[in-house]
Amino acid sequence: MALSREKKAEKVGQLAKELETSTSAIIGTFAKLTVSQDFELRKTVRAAGGRYRVLKNKLAARAAKGTKIEEALQGLKGVSSVAYTSGDPVALAKALSTWVSDNAEFTFKLGIVDGKVINVEEVKALATMPGREEIFAKLLFLINSPAQRLATVINATGRDLAVVINQAVEKSKFGGEQASA
Repeated sequence: MALSREKKAEKVGQLAKELETSTSAIIGTFAKLTVSQDFELRKTVRAAGGRYRVLKNKLAARAAKGTKIEEALQGLKGVSSVAYTSGDPVALAKALSTWVSDNAEFTFKLGIVDGKVINVEEVKALATMPGREEIFAKLLFLINSPAQRLATVINATGRDLAVVINQAVEKSKFGGEQASA
């Protein structure tokens, strides 16, 4: 069923509104995807903080004008779909890669992260990177580690001095002549 001009304009407007805030996207293609597979794919993308849409190529190109992912949606050929997010692109890439490994019907075409178009190999490499939360955790550990070591060294000096004094007291090393009363 062909879309009327008004329906096309409405779909372009709706997609443009969604793509406006997106900073990264992964474009793919599929063949013979079942309804249950499509449902699982959409659920996987939502769990990673993204959205998923099957696209009409020309409408997607119009809707992406002026967005950060415009370059990726220009000149698409064949059946195309896009998973996009304004959140962590690594989480989206990991979720899609995991799903694609179990479902050979879906393949990647290209991706875009913060305005830079990436090829299929780079999409797969993005999926192997640590996520944003993991990077923050490692960074905080690296920042916190020297402070913990410094505190340990400062505490060790006082603790070691106390141990030495205690041992000297136990061995009566401080027992000089006592004053008579």
